[in-house]
Amino acid sequence: MKPVFQSASPYKDDIFALPVTDLEATSEWYSTHFGMSEVERLEQPIPTVILKRDHTSLGFAINNGDPSQEGAAIKVSNIEQLKVEFETCGTPLGNCRIDERDGKKYDVFFVVAPDGLCYYFYEPLSDA
Repeated sequence: MKPVFQSASPYKDDIFALPVTDLEATSEWYSTHFGMSEVERLEQPIPTVILKRDHTSLGFAINNGDPSQEGAAIKVSNIEQLKVEFETCGTPLGNCRIDERDGKKYDVFFVVAPDGLCYYFYEPLSDA
């Protein structure tokens, strides 16, 4: 079964204003490594590109934010297959583990993109 991006939540304020410095490089990297597609590009009020995969959209903006302090938690289905997909296209995976929050368990892994943004991919475990 193909992995699906189900939803995303920002670490800070806005899932549509993740800070980057180069929209072209951002669009290319996330298309190649996360399987996302560009769906919109804006110049005003600030340069922004919106990318989408499945049910999830992320926005990247040239807004002078600090990408090392930003990112998103992305809920997915079939996380094991997503790991294989990412490894196949050269996406660097970090820290795969099981997390527990509020009595529920999650299979998780992290990706730090070249722009410095950090992503927490997670899938609830059905036996939790």
